[in-house]
Amino acid sequence: MNFSYVNPTKIQFGQGQIASIKELIAQPQKVLVMYGGGSIKKNGVYQQVSDALSEHQWIEFSGVEPNPTAEYLEGAITLCKAENIEFIVAVGGGSVIDSAKYVAAAACYDGDGWDILIGKHAIQKAIPVGAILTLPATGSESNSGSVITKAATKDKLPFMHPLVQPQFAVMDPDVMKTLPERQLINGLVDAWVHVCEQYLTTSAGNMVQDGYAETLLKNLLTLGRDYDNHDNDQWRENLMWTANQALNGLIGAGAAQDWATHMIGHELTVLYHVDHARSLSIVQPSLLRNQAVNKQQKLKQLGLNVFGFEDSENLVNQTIDAIEAFYVNLGVPVQLTEHGCTKEQAIDEIVSQLEKHGMVALGESQAITLAVSRAILENAVA
Repeated sequence: MNFSYVNPTKIQFGQGQIASIKELIAQPQKVLVMYGGGSIKKNGVYQQVSDALSEHQWIEFSGVEPNPTAEYLEGAITLCKAENIEFIVAVGGGSVIDSAKYVAAAACYDGDGWDILIGKHAIQKAIPVGAILTLPATGSESNSGSVITKAATKDKLPFMHPLVQPQFAVMDPDVMKTLPERQLINGLVDAWVHVCEQYLTTSAGNMVQDGYAETLLKNLLTLGRDYDNHDNDQWRENLMWTANQALNGLIGAGAAQDWATHMIGHELTVLYHVDHARSLSIVQPSLLRNQAVNKQQKLKQLGLNVFGFEDSENLVNQTIDAIEAFYVNLGVPVQLTEHGCTKEQAIDEIVSQLEKHGMVALGESQAITLAVSRAILENAVA
């Protein structure tokens, strides 16, 4: 193992912690509060934020969509420049937090913000960001990554930079009480795949990373199996903290990482508007079956240490089947049905998008070529 690891985000975890942002943002700073469709005004979160910022000067930017687009966020960038915004608070799930990171960087650049995503502009400066998490799933509240869509060209691309890592993340499990069940389940699935992308790779004897990843997967498996009893503080707290730990950089430090499921899944989202988490549940079982030989050692380890299976000649297939059953039992799809065209046309369209975005050698060993992606999609598309 050879790595550098630091996570500077201050976590404020627990009930009533939204009030703490009053002390976390310097008084003279002018604040932009970003949020989504307005649910925070119905569940009391908006009022808590407003109360906490009562002595600050702040304005708001709302309407951030799931799978946020650069086109819509241009309004927030313009607002930041015009109002000389000095701090951005993202109130929402991964989409809002990712948006705030993009706006924070793009507002400090005179060109087109999309240049950041295509590597034309290297971030030199960004407005500081803080996050108030309302939907546990992506871990974006304490990492430096963001994924943004350009609707005009059907591009969905990621970027990472330490300057957009949130300075603080407020995680109050009470805000989950009013979440739709679809979003809760999506959060479970998203966190599960985040762990898998860093764990189901090559075996390198990373005892801490592997052991911690297995603990997180066992947590998610338990929470999924106990989903019918999810309406309690303990269930909410454990999902919120597990989803955060799944992608705060720790379990991926010094470990091989995959992310092919995400890269293929992004194309399903941008083409057919599939929920991000559900794009992952569609792709992953097919990808694991395709890559079973390459991943067999870690798949066996997952089967033994997470699912509690006995060792056998069929352990790899049994483990993949169990992952797929986990999704099915949660009610998320394991095949794409939203394509609205023939299976062949859908596969051609997805592969074309992957080629366009340079996703021609994916996975921890770069073994997933376009031809392999096509084979994966043969089983993932209905």
